[in-house]
Amino acid sequence: MHRQVYRPLLFFVVFTTVFSFLSYAGKKETVSLKKELSEAQQRKFDYFFYEGINLKNAEKFDMAYEAFNHCLFVDSTAAPVLYELSSFFMQQNRPEKALEMLKRAVANSENNFTYRMALATLSRNLGLYGEASEEFEQLVREYPGKPELNYYLAESLTQQGEIARAIDAFNALESVIGMNEALSMQKYKLYNMLEQPAEAFKEIEKLAAKYPMEPHYQIIMGDLYLEKGELDKALEHYTKAKNIDPENPYYIVSMANYYEAKGDKEAAETQINDALVNEKLEVEVKVGILSRYILKLNQADKSSGRANALFQTLLEQHPEDTEIKMMYASLLIAQNKQDEAKFQIQLVTEMEPDNAGAWQQLLNLALKSEDLPEVIRICTRCMDLFQGAPEYYFYLGIAYYQQKEYEKALEIYQAGLQIIPTDNMPLKSDFYGQIGDIYYQMEQMDKAFEAYDEALKYNDKNVVVLNNYSYFLSLAKKDLKRAERMSAQCIKLEPDNATYLDTYSWIFFMQGNYSLAKIYIESALEKDKTNSAELVDHYGDILYMTGEKGKAIEQWKKAKELGKESSVLERKISEGVYIEDENAK
Repeated sequence: MHRQVYRPLLFFVVFTTVFSFLSYAGKKETVSLKKELSEAQQRKFDYFFYEGINLKNAEKFDMAYEAFNHCLFVDSTAAPVLYELSSFFMQQNRPEKALEMLKRAVANSENNFTYRMALATLSRNLGLYGEASEEFEQLVREYPGKPELNYYLAESLTQQGEIARAIDAFNALESVIGMNEALSMQKYKLYNMLEQPAEAFKEIEKLAAKYPMEPHYQIIMGDLYLEKGELDKALEHYTKAKNIDPENPYYIVSMANYYEAKGDKEAAETQINDALVNEKLEVEVKVGILSRYILKLNQADKSSGRANALFQTLLEQHPEDTEIKMMYASLLIAQNKQDEAKFQIQLVTEMEPDNAGAWQQLLNLALKSEDLPEVIRICTRCMDLFQGAPEYYFYLGIAYYQQKEYEKALEIYQAGLQIIPTDNMPLKSDFYGQIGDIYYQMEQMDKAFEAYDEALKYNDKNVVVLNNYSYFLSLAKKDLKRAERMSAQCIKLEPDNATYLDTYSWIFFMQGNYSLAKIYIESALEKDKTNSAELVDHYGDILYMTGEKGKAIEQWKKAKELGKESSVLERKISEGVYIEDENAK
C-alpha cells in the first residue's frame, strides 16, 4: 500500500515581492537606453508598459507578464521593465532569473537606488554574500544620507565571514544614530566570534555606563558575569538592578538563575514562586517570568517537575487566563503527557470557542494519537466555527477515509474544494489527490486517474500524487512509460524516500526490466527505516525473476515474519514460485 495518509497540509503562501513599484513616467532620464526608439516603437513600448502596470494592479499577473515581455521585445535594455519582470520571477520562485533581470536593470540604470538596493538584497538572500557586500559598500559610499545602509552592509559582511569589517560598519552606523542596545549586542556577539571577549564585554559596559539608571543593562552585566562563573560580580550588578527596580521581571529570573548556579534550588524556586503570587505584578509579567525561567531550566536539562509545580501555582492565581493554560499544555506535550495537555487545551476551547490556535493544537493531538472519532468531532465543530477554513475539511476527509466511509470522505472533499481560495493551487492539488485515493479504494479507477490528473494540473510537483498515481498505473499495467516518468520525478524530488524508490522499482518490474528493478528495490531497502514487509515481498518477487529463487523464498518468508498476511504470499512460499497478486492495491 503506497498511501501517505497524514501528510502535512500545504498552505500556499503567495510570495509577494519586496520591490516597490517605480513608475516609468517621469523617470526616463535615469534609464540609459542602448538604442534610440522610433516614435512608433516608443508608442508601442509605452502602451504595453502602462498596460502591464494596470494589469498587475488588477492582479491579472499572467497578462501583465506578457505585456512586459512585449516591452522587452521592443527594448531589451529598458530598466523599469527588467525590474518589473524580476518581481514576476520571484513570484514564480525563480530567484536566479530574477537576479539576472535585476543585474540587467542596474546595468542600464546605474543611478537608480531602488534597483540597486533590490539587487543587493536578493544577492544576500541567495547566499551571494560577496556580491551583496560589494553592492552595499558602494551604496554606502554613494548615499551617505542613508545610514541604515551600514546595517545591511554589516549583516551581509557577517554572513560573508568578514567579521571585523562588519563591526566597522556597525560602528559607522552608531556614529550617526548613537549608541543603542541592539547595536551594542550585535557588536558583542561579533567580538565573541573573533574571540575577543574583552572587547565584547566593553560594549555592554559602555551601555551600562551611559544609562546607569536603566536596570536592564545592569542585569545583562550580571548575566554575563554569571555565564563566566564570576558569581560575586554577577550579584553586585543584580543588586544595582534591584535598587533601581526591585520588581523588574528580568531581575527576578536572573536571581533565580544565580541561586541555581550556587546550587541553592530552594532559593531559586522561592524567587520565582514569590513573583508568581505577587499581586502587584500583572499576569503578563508573571507569564514572562515563568517562561524565561522554564527556558533556562530546559537549557540546563533540569527536572520538569519543578516547572510543572510553578505552573500549578500560576494557574491557581489566574484560573481564567487561557494563555497560561496554553503555555502549560505546550510544556506537557514536550513531556509527552498528552492527556493532561489535552485537558488544558479543551478548557481553553470551552472558555474561548473562537480560539483557532487552541483548536489546532487539539486537532494535532488527536491526529498524533490516531483518535479518529475525536478528529471528526473537532473538525465538524471547527467547520461551523471557522467557515472558510479548508484545513478542517481536509482532516475530516482523512478521518472518514481511515474509517472506510468513502462516500462521506468524498462528499467532504468536494465541499472543501468550493471554499479553497482560487490562488491556493497546491491545496487544491492535495484535495484532488485525496479524491483520487478515495475513488481508487472504491475501485473506480477511471475516476481516480481523472482526479490525479486534476491534482497535477494544480501542482505538477505534488510528490504524493505522483507516487500514488504511478504505482496504481503499474498495478493496472496501464501507461507504464508515463508511470515511469512520474515516478522518476518523485525520485528527483525526494531521492532518499524508500516508498518512492520501491514504486520506481516496481514499475520496472512490471515492464520486465528486472535488473533496474533490483537496483532500485535494494536502494529502497537500504533507505527504509520502517522494516516494510511490502518492500521485502517486492524484493522476493524481483529476485525470483532474476533467477535467484532461493533468495526470493527467503525474502518472502521474511515478509511474512514482518507481518504481511496474504494468501498469495503463502502460496509463493509453499510452492516456491512467483504468483501475481491480482487483488493488490
